[in-house]
Amino acid sequence: MKLTVLAAGAWGTALALAFAPRHAVTLWAREPQLVADLKNERENRRFLPGFAFPDSLAVEGDFVRAVEAAELVVLATPLAGLRSTLKQLRGARPDLPPLLWVCKGLEAGSAKLPHQVVADELGASAVCGVLTGPSFAEEAAQGLPLAITLASRDSAFAEAAARELHSPRFRIYANDDLVGAEVGGAVKNVMAIATGICDGLGFGLNARAALITRGLAEIARLGVALGGQPATFMGLAGMGDLILTCTGALSRNRKVGLALAEGRPLAQILIDLGHVAEGVGTAREVASLAAQMGIDMPITQAVDDILQGRRGAQAAVEALLNRDPKREGQ
Repeated sequence: MKLTVLAAGAWGTALALAFAPRHAVTLWAREPQLVADLKNERENRRFLPGFAFPDSLAVEGDFVRAVEAAELVVLATPLAGLRSTLKQLRGARPDLPPLLWVCKGLEAGSAKLPHQVVADELGASAVCGVLTGPSFAEEAAQGLPLAITLASRDSAFAEAAARELHSPRFRIYANDDLVGAEVGGAVKNVMAIATGICDGLGFGLNARAALITRGLAEIARLGVALGGQPATFMGLAGMGDLILTCTGALSRNRKVGLALAEGRPLAQILIDLGHVAEGVGTAREVASLAAQMGIDMPITQAVDDILQGRRGAQAAVEALLNRDPKREGQ
């Protein structure tokens, strides 16, 4: 299959490397200097150093050439770049190819999930879905085993695309719960910031387990209210992604939480990180959406308070600990 990955960040590069052995893959990058570096060095030293490109992996800087023959497009842009890239794709390929996106979060200002942004730009009939679940780019590039979800409202597309992209070390499970998969992928980043704060403040493993579990309850509460299926939140796009992002040393959002616990300014944390931490922007949108819908999401609200400077990390955690007890399941 001819496959184009749009955006050569860490995850886009890892996906290109993972799919290249079995498919004709083109990796597109926007910045001319990055394109030149990728072609000359045959490695993404800026975003995913140490992994050589196979000869079969093509690099392209021209958007039209990158997508003109693609039978499947994988959008690996951060959420902030999703809408503009979709507009570019619509202009370059009026006969839209099937597409997948891998960004996670809610769009700033609109609180829309990625599939809603796709529908805005490409129409509700576009053949599309999300690739999401517990996956770090570095481990995927190493060829270490992983399992993720490919979710689409078009079950036939989800199953066909999952079969086509699946390999023994890159296992893909089809799912028809697009909303649930996206909510799980979005809100887990907020919970990872919370877990980083909890660990950074030295609250211990018991507290971490409690936070992750109650965080999953918040994710499911919002997801079901938006139309997601409860079972999704117990699967790869829910619990799986949440556990990895909250506990893995490679988690960007967890790193943000650890740094916040040290009292470092958010702006400097993000500069030092050097990559997008989607949970930072998502926390505000999720907290606002939950308030509008009357959904109780205290951990999310606490993270947003910290990120917006309304409370310090210690004070926000103490406020959570002093909440009245409830029945489990509420």
